[in-house]
Amino acid sequence: MWKPFRTVAVLGAGVMGSQIAAHLANAGMTVHLLDLAAETGKKNDLVEASFKKALKLSPPILFTEKTARRIILGNFDEHFHRLAEVDWAIEAVVENLEIKQQLMERLESVVREDTVISTNTSGLPIGAIANGRSDAFRKRFLGTHFFNPPRYLKLLELIPTPDTDPQVLERMQWFGRLHLGKGVVVAKDTPNFIANRIGMYVTMQGIRALEEGYTIEEIDTLTGAIAGRPKSGTFRTIDLVGLDTLVYVAKHLYPAIPHDESREILRVPELLDKLVEAKALGTKTGQGFYKKQGQEILSLNRETLAYEPAKPLNLGDIDAIAKIRDLGDRLRALYRDPGRAGAFFRRSTLEMLGYCARRIPEIANSPAEIDRAMRWGFNWELGPFEIWDTLGFDVVLADMESARIAVPGWVKKMRYEGITGFYHTEIGKHEGAEREVCRGEACFTSGVVMSDRVPILLETPIDEIHLGVIKADSNRTLWQNPEAALLDLGDGVVLYEFRSKGNTVSQKVIEGLAEVLDLLETREFRGMVIGNGSANFSAGANLAEMGRAGLSGNFDAIANLLVKFQNLMQRIQYFPKPIVAAVQGRALGGGCEVVMACPQVVAAAESYIGLVELSVGLIPAGGGTMRMAIWAAQRAATDSPGDIAPFLKQVFETVGMARVSNSGYEAQELGFLSPQARIVMNGDRLLFVAKEEVLRLDREGYTPPPERKAVMVLGRPARAMLEHGAYILQQGGFISEYDRYLASRLAYVLTGGDLSVPSLVDENYLLQLEREVFVPLLNQPKTQERIAHVLKTKKPLRN
Repeated sequence: MWKPFRTVAVLGAGVMGSQIAAHLANAGMTVHLLDLAAETGKKNDLVEASFKKALKLSPPILFTEKTARRIILGNFDEHFHRLAEVDWAIEAVVENLEIKQQLMERLESVVREDTVISTNTSGLPIGAIANGRSDAFRKRFLGTHFFNPPRYLKLLELIPTPDTDPQVLERMQWFGRLHLGKGVVVAKDTPNFIANRIGMYVTMQGIRALEEGYTIEEIDTLTGAIAGRPKSGTFRTIDLVGLDTLVYVAKHLYPAIPHDESREILRVPELLDKLVEAKALGTKTGQGFYKKQGQEILSLNRETLAYEPAKPLNLGDIDAIAKIRDLGDRLRALYRDPGRAGAFFRRSTLEMLGYCARRIPEIANSPAEIDRAMRWGFNWELGPFEIWDTLGFDVVLADMESARIAVPGWVKKMRYEGITGFYHTEIGKHEGAEREVCRGEACFTSGVVMSDRVPILLETPIDEIHLGVIKADSNRTLWQNPEAALLDLGDGVVLYEFRSKGNTVSQKVIEGLAEVLDLLETREFRGMVIGNGSANFSAGANLAEMGRAGLSGNFDAIANLLVKFQNLMQRIQYFPKPIVAAVQGRALGGGCEVVMACPQVVAAAESYIGLVELSVGLIPAGGGTMRMAIWAAQRAATDSPGDIAPFLKQVFETVGMARVSNSGYEAQELGFLSPQARIVMNGDRLLFVAKEEVLRLDREGYTPPPERKAVMVLGRPARAMLEHGAYILQQGGFISEYDRYLASRLAYVLTGGDLSVPSLVDENYLLQLEREVFVPLLNQPKTQERIAHVLKTKKPLRN
């Protein structure tokens, strides 16, 4: 319906401007990144220095190093004329209204009549920035508020002015969701818009709890993962953002909202001013609320401003609550807790929910907009009103009134009319699309209650599939065991879903996959997707199972299971019906091998894929090493050892260093995904696109790939070359002696074992070599130490 943007200009190469430019380049656009001309030296010195600094940020801002080639640097003096060719111009200069207005005047004189213009401001009124511009300019002008870091945070707030053409807004919503992978919320032109307005309130709540006797560690615990929020909690997040940034935002917000009945909580505390004055700005200065000293993390004593070791938490049986896996059950347990933990959570939650309710319709028209903004902007698992529903609408409302927390009339009217929740379930079809609102793992078809009592239907986009809706219909579960299930996606396509802890490739997952392939082969299904609706595709093999088997010495059983897994991966590769992996998040070790075995893959752009077995003292033996050897041979121009060797060296380094891709695109460069793999920017579309791939392949008359009967491997000469590389690394202190030994075993398989010269071999030959190396490694004490260490600490051991 809409024409996608292809060429974009970002004006301002500061922290946000450079990162916005990077994400636009990630999405495939040509990007002109311009900044002020340097007063001395080359005029591009400022923009080049800013972009070079941005490239050093961690986590990385680009999908691959080559993505940077799409970004063309320039300055306002020499290169402003380039804006005549862009489809979209984004202003991201200093937060100064006069400077922004002057830049808009200059922009209007250069850009095409159909160029969309936006500002990324978060502290100035959007409408005021376009003052003095023509009607035609104001029609295609709006705010586009990206969250930092733009690549990783899903929220994009669009802020139209009264003059913005509705079609321009619709185009931006479409493009942001489909091509930038964003969760788009349309916000009102109010100070800090939606997410930062609520986020600032919640942050200041946490800081003021220090005055009530809670420690920094206690507050971070209670505002972190246990509450369905990022594990960084309040103070680690402040340190990451920067205390000076927080103070800057708060001091601009407070005077801008004189009508806000709760704005006193937003006044900057004296403690923050003292820390900023002392240059304790957080991570960027090495100390803020926390300070790392050697291997110890110290925290601030708010009375003395000294840094001290953490004190034990005084939060009762908080560990028992934290172990409750279901978020709803965990929140209810925390809310009911009779001790200090419960007192903090109840008070802070009630105050936060009251504040959010009172902000409607000031900053948003419905609870859903606030919920989405907080989930997408701050990575909350549930938004405020979803939390309210989870705790119980009537319970929360009664407790608010008991605590004398102001409740707006529209919420009281809900109770008067017998409505007991902001969301209600209504499974069904509406104009061909299921309507739903997703809360973490569960999805519900929904109407959302507004202040005027008109429900809003939240329709699932037609290009999304949410497993919560599928699972809600028991007829769509076709098969299951305790750790996997087969679900009906409709149109003759089924989904095999891992349900093991961490989506590991456990014995039951392997057995289940063999069973469903039998069903797929004998029934009239068109094909299958392998995937799930959780954050990560698979953490890899079940190390606990593997570790127990190794300690028991039952190596025959291990060898038999390995044969089954290899055969299963081969069966997937050459299955007569299309099988498509739908990958998101981490796909490691055995999970990566499942992905590599699938003849087609649809991967979210944010996919982190790798064969990491050497980090636990093993080699990839589910076909992973074999497929990487094949990849190296296929990449070469000829079967000549000289052509194959550079790619083989790349594979050896990638697998030997347990390298994980930084994105789906880098996974293609590393050989974990084929060039034909589909990469989608918006992970919410993953299962839909995977299903469509199955249907496309079926319609085309699917034929599995030809069996590889002749793979060129390079034999002992190449093995010696690879082993020498490992020796150099070990001598340089970069890897341990055992790492070097593992690398030699990897090289043995990659080069074809004991072959004295380059030779053609088939896949089964390489699979046999994988087994020959893998099983004895599991009996090595240092491998068992590595497995035990990872299971205990979740971190690799380089022994």
